[in-house]
Amino acid sequence: MRYPRPITPITPIRRSARILGTLTLGLALTLTACGNDEPANDASTQVSETDHNDADVAFATDMIQHHAQALSMVDLTVDRTLDPEVQQLADDIREAQGPEIETMSGWLQEWDEEIPATMRDHSNAGHDMEGMGDSMDGLDSDMPGMMSGDDFDELENAPDSEFQTMWLEMMVEHHEGAVEMAQEQQDNGQYKPAVDLAGAVVETQTAEIGKMKTLLGS
Repeated sequence: MRYPRPITPITPIRRSARILGTLTLGLALTLTACGNDEPANDASTQVSETDHNDADVAFATDMIQHHAQALSMVDLTVDRTLDPEVQQLADDIREAQGPEIETMSGWLQEWDEEIPATMRDHSNAGHDMEGMGDSMDGLDSDMPGMMSGDDFDELENAPDSEFQTMWLEMMVEHHEGAVEMAQEQQDNGQYKPAVDLAGAVVETQTAEIGKMKTLLGS
């Protein structure tokens, strides 16, 4: 004759272990699901082919001035003796950043925003300036990587034996500032063409930073 097997009571310890196992499994499934999903962006930063936000305006306004200073640094290479690699780098910067200034100026016009004055505007206007550093007077130089008027004067007056190294060191710092500004635009911008341009700035100028550091031997 068989007797029914006794039912083993669930002790508090066993009940706790069972609950803990269930919670652990649920947490693991939740983390796995989250890991497979792309992070959701805030609605205010969803890119658009037509709409723009304050970050787009700030990016275009600041980067126009930043690019203009880079072009002024390239202007200082005229009539200087440079290694072929450095001369090519200066030519590449002029070729890329001039059109980008025109593009960003066009955006600001479309958005009924003011196009900022740049040091190139000042220097091209004359105003009896003794050196290119004077064209920085009254302009914002607090953006990342921006050179001061004194920096420009130092570079402009550097002897040929020191100019190339000084130019490369200053341009590395200038490019690093531009990359920082462009990454912020990638994070916060809404207007897709501006976000795309920021991506191009990051890619191009990061590569140029690498070239310049190689030329400096660092």
